[in-house]
Amino acid sequence: QVQLVESGGGLVQPGGSLRLSCAASGINFRLYLAGWYRQAPGKQRESVAQMFNGGSTYYKDSVKGRFTISRDNAKNTVYLQMTNLNPEDSAVYSCNVRPSTAPPGQGYWGQGTQVTVSS
Repeated sequence: QVQLVESGGGLVQPGGSLRLSCAASGINFRLYLAGWYRQAPGKQRESVAQMFNGGSTYYKDSVKGRFTISRDNAKNTVYLQMTNLNPEDSAVYSCNVRPSTAPPGQGYWGQGTQVTVSS
């Protein structure tokens, strides 16, 4: 059974930082691509960061320079380091892992973790 368990969300003040983690089990994690998505109330889910084969990455324009995606295959975990957070970053963040042949958004999803940026 495949499981993705996210952690690290919470309430943070503007300008603060959080690191999200997504621990995978039930798959050969190193064979899967990984990404982070978010969905704010009343908005569609959007891709925030993706990591591809060879370590290349994609970031949504509004998070470039502030967010960093990384992975540790030995720990079956993908991370999202978020810095200089602002209220517009508030959302439920979910991780996604997919076979390299699948387009972004397919594969397996975590349950999501809430990030709230507020003073």
